[in-house]
Amino acid sequence: MSYKVKTFITAGLLTISMAASAQLNSNPDKFLGNITTSGQIDWGKEKFYQLWDQITPENESKWASVQGSGQNSWNWGSVDNINSYAKNHKFPFKFHALVWGAQYPGWIRDIPVSARYNAIVRWMDEVKKRYPDLQLIDVVNEAIDGHQPDTPYFIEALGGKGKTGYDWLIKAFELAGERWPDAILIYNDFNTFTWQIDQFIDLVRTLRDAGAPIDAYGCQSHDLTDLNVTSFQNAMVKIQNALNMPMYSTEYDIGTDNNNQQLQRFKEQIPYMWEADYCAGITLWGYIRHHTWTTNGNSGIIEENGTDRPAMEWLRTYMKSDAAKNAKSPFPGRKKEASIYVRPLSLKVVKGDVLPIKVRANMATKEIEKIDLYVGDELIATMTEAPYITEYTTSSTGWKTLKAVVTTTDGAVYERLSRFQVLNGKTKRGPYNDVVPELPGTINAEEFDNGVSGVAFNNVTRNNFTTTATKDGAWMEYTVDVKEEGLYTMNVEVASTRTGGMFHLSEYGFDNLTFYTNFIEVPNTGSTTEFTSLRCLMTQPLTAGRHVFCLNIDKGGFYIKSMSFSPVPVTALPGTLEIEDFGKCGDGIDIMSGNGGTVLGNTANGEWLEYQVNVTYGGKYSYEATVSSDVEDAKFSMVLIDSEGKEKSLGTVAVPQTGSLDTYEVKTGKIRNTLDEGVHTLRITITNGRCNIDKVAFVCPDAISEVEATDADNGVSYNLSGQKVDANYRGIVIRNGKKLIVK
Repeated sequence: MSYKVKTFITAGLLTISMAASAQLNSNPDKFLGNITTSGQIDWGKEKFYQLWDQITPENESKWASVQGSGQNSWNWGSVDNINSYAKNHKFPFKFHALVWGAQYPGWIRDIPVSARYNAIVRWMDEVKKRYPDLQLIDVVNEAIDGHQPDTPYFIEALGGKGKTGYDWLIKAFELAGERWPDAILIYNDFNTFTWQIDQFIDLVRTLRDAGAPIDAYGCQSHDLTDLNVTSFQNAMVKIQNALNMPMYSTEYDIGTDNNNQQLQRFKEQIPYMWEADYCAGITLWGYIRHHTWTTNGNSGIIEENGTDRPAMEWLRTYMKSDAAKNAKSPFPGRKKEASIYVRPLSLKVVKGDVLPIKVRANMATKEIEKIDLYVGDELIATMTEAPYITEYTTSSTGWKTLKAVVTTTDGAVYERLSRFQVLNGKTKRGPYNDVVPELPGTINAEEFDNGVSGVAFNNVTRNNFTTTATKDGAWMEYTVDVKEEGLYTMNVEVASTRTGGMFHLSEYGFDNLTFYTNFIEVPNTGSTTEFTSLRCLMTQPLTAGRHVFCLNIDKGGFYIKSMSFSPVPVTALPGTLEIEDFGKCGDGIDIMSGNGGTVLGNTANGEWLEYQVNVTYGGKYSYEATVSSDVEDAKFSMVLIDSEGKEKSLGTVAVPQTGSLDTYEVKTGKIRNTLDEGVHTLRITITNGRCNIDKVAFVCPDAISEVEATDADNGVSYNLSGQKVDANYRGIVIRNGKKLIVK
């Protein structure tokens, strides 16, 4: 069967030159690659670049190899060498792999879930900083259930299975897409041609249907040694017919000491993959005998003395054939021209629902003329201006195929598919009781949106939230109207008789899956009826307008009553900073009752909080910190950060030993630098010892407040000469020890 090049989408320009003529491959559109051998690039009589025109590190770029020694220990040397080698010889370097439930740093298992998420983000950030122009990335490796026993560490850290069953994978690809929008982003797995074909198809197709920035699928091809040619071809066709996306054979090897069997499989399989229009390249997983991962290195195709095994002799000949030289690729010229992702706002709807759909499209070198969007064979919209958003009213049940056809101004055509499912149901999707809650405000947990299971909620029953414990994997959606945009806190009333419960708040938007909170752990409150309020900081600001929040129950067993949303306050300076009014914080922060209110308690070195402050009067300041400590030499620092990220130290507060953490004193001192007017971020960091902090007052002796004339008689006023003045006086006055300007 054949496939037209226009069937496949591309994403971002890759500057990859045609393979050198000395290499086995002279096809300008595909690559024939390999991996490092025992940690080395060149091995044997022929240099790597004389044989292959793409390189993948076998182990060197895996997370455990780079950061396995500790959270602040990075080993980039081997990866740098491989990346430089590829650049010098002008062929692609593939980063393998960002997320994998094997060969990851062991310390990941010992940190909280939210810290694990932050560690994954930091890992990707560091890779981005080091290699900003990666061309090919195995974003996630071997995530099918059962492939890697430690995959759950990543599932819970990246958002759980959620609405789609693969939310965590969607998030991984979105994180990669944000950092490398021009790279080919690949999902890679094994057993794709044998007994887990259906699981592989379901996983990749869900990522595609959800609009995740996945550009290709990788079939590792380790499972082909004993697979007969008919079964192999049928499997390959089945996968492509279901996915209709670019494919790579990413880890091809035939592990056997039987030369004839190895040769037979090469002759049956490599041409079939290579000559498929949808195959963009083949990477062999090693080539020196006794130096590959298979038994006794028996997948090697060149002996240690440099002589070829029959399979290698055949491969040299085949790559010189016209069929190999002229085979077409989904990425002509090895360049990715377009990023096209079709995102229905929900993968499941009820018959009669209106489904919003967005096509995210971007060209590297061309301009888009129009996008035609089809449901099946029905053209539902022709869009010529971004954002490419439309709506579709569902009229029949079943799976529906979406197809975006992008036409550029030079007449080129690119396609991308997606799907959604229409369910039967008596209740259409909509807000509970047709009333949209407004934020700031409170939402009763049981008042989730109307609809059917799988569309508006999953694994829950309404009206029993306070009497029936939540279940693992449950989720509920809430349509809300945000009246005030900005950063919010969410206070959630929960009860539990044990620890271990966990939840987070998210939103399935047009452009990404947004996590609005970290993963919140539910404490043991003592009983199922003893509710406590958990303060959950929202990590992303809310825009004004309509939103649909999803409350994801990552680990159930607890009870939930309500969710209250309040904007994070902006503290005016001069004024008092209440310690609980932070906008961001690091891991381990403990806000607790104390000193007649709420305090930061049981602090440890390195903990930090950030606050939004508005300096209404620039000048010299002093501080009055209400604190306690049961140790000597406890300290915390204060830093002011302006809108451009520039930091200004405000000094260090030495917390006195007050006798106990329950005994508070006011520590006073001068601020080191002047404070400039405007909105800033104030960061407090615990630098030594254990202390509690209740509040910090910022005092500016020279500050002048403005009051209206009608308020001028509220207290006795004096002019700057010390003379008493009446309510008719205009200008600067002294009242109750403060400077005011009466207008």
